[in-house]
Amino acid sequence: MSDILSRLRDLKLVPIVTLDDPDDAVPLARALADGGLPCTEITFRTDAAARALDRIASELPDILLGAGTVLAPDQVDEAKAAGARFVVSPGLNARVVERCKEVGLAVFPGVATPTEVEAAMALGLSTLKLFPAEPMGGARYLKAMSAPYGDGVRFIPTGGVDASNLASWLALPQVVACGGSWMVPRDRIRAHDFDEIRDRVAEAVRIARAGAED
Repeated sequence: MSDILSRLRDLKLVPIVTLDDPDDAVPLARALADGGLPCTEITFRTDAAARALDRIASELPDILLGAGTVLAPDQVDEAKAAGARFVVSPGLNARVVERCKEVGLAVFPGVATPTEVEAAMALGLSTLKLFPAEPMGGARYLKAMSAPYGDGVRFIPTGGVDASNLASWLALPQVVACGGSWMVPRDRIRAHDFDEIRDRVAEAVRIARAGAED
């Protein structure tokens, strides 16, 4: 898990992708890499997810692959078999967490309150997805909510994160990386407009790197 976290810290961004057609998986992954972001979280919101993961893992093994919207242990097994290296879930599901541990996948479950943070800590986790990040109160909320835990917990804010607020999120020491779908709009994927996606990713990477240099 430490190597996954190290790469996420370096990349600072996780593009969250919902695919309708697994044939789009490899061109999309190439667009992400060309934009400077060899990483993606493919959500299990469509039947194409596992096939998309498998195609990227087979053809572009250097892409850091995650499976998102994982809600049940059998989806953990499906993600693992397809080549995912980490799992993300919208909430804290102990069965999903335990199954990830059993099969050796890093897992970042969603939390929104101190109660959920402490429940995750009791499961042995220290890096969590904050969801929904902006509706919960944005960067100010995370700063206040996480203060009692010091350096013991780190977060991947997701939900409402975009180019307009990315820098403020990444400025927080509690934040490992930010997740978002604004870089990879579903309609642009359907239209096969991978050049626009590449450009959106490149702009997000520019913002993230500029913040790191400040």
